[in-house]
Amino acid sequence: MPIIRQGSLFDIQDLFDLEPPQRFEAIFSTLDIEPILYTIAKKSTYGAPTELNYAAMLYSLVARIVERIPTVKDLRKRLKHDFIFRMECGFLFSDNLPSEASYSRLIQKLSETTLLEKVQDKLLIQAIQEGFIDDEAVAIDATHFESRDRGIAKEKKTKPEPKKRGHKSKTEKEIYDKQKQEEEAQKSLYEKSIATQLDVLLEDLRSQVPVKPDWGIKKNSEGKNVFWFGYKAHLAVGTKSQYILRSLMSSGV
Repeated sequence: MPIIRQGSLFDIQDLFDLEPPQRFEAIFSTLDIEPILYTIAKKSTYGAPTELNYAAMLYSLVARIVERIPTVKDLRKRLKHDFIFRMECGFLFSDNLPSEASYSRLIQKLSETTLLEKVQDKLLIQAIQEGFIDDEAVAIDATHFESRDRGIAKEKKTKPEPKKRGHKSKTEKEIYDKQKQEEEAQKSLYEKSIATQLDVLLEDLRSQVPVKPDWGIKKNSEGKNVFWFGYKAHLAVGTKSQYILRSLMSSGV
């Protein structure tokens, strides 16, 4: 299915009123994926030719979210057995179905760039210019979502040796201070105190946010602790438009 870029956006209710084929075409037509394709495409003319339809793979990942398909494995099943869905995502009849590994490599490439954020920012500016977003208030909150990876057992901390009573000698204090300085130097930015982070540039703070899945804990409505292994999404959402204005993903701690 050829995707023709359209110059304006559409209301979310208009999207719900469309049939699935028209819905996909409407969504895909607002996405400018050319910069993404340029980055992930093969740059050299040497070696084996690229046999993957990256544009269709990108569209199918978007369709997976729209259709609430939980995993890439399920997405491949849908593409394999639903010929119309496959054509709607932009795959040609002659295209081979990408493997899970191919999707994994594509997602890994995307995660190493800021291309998706730039596409999001471009859509955000367009939505503001066309009057879809005119919020006067923004709600900021965080929510957790679990990782598909198996939770890693935390290492048990060894009990520190009991401190000696009394004042340290000059030599012992010098050794202690040096040890503390070395430990502080080895800490990552987010392991250091908040006071240390105050003078750090915002770009550095965002680039060094830990994004590996980790154990998190919070209290539920009943006051009980809830544990999860995964991530935490920090969202700034327009209270009127319900549009995600800014987002950040971090470890689940």
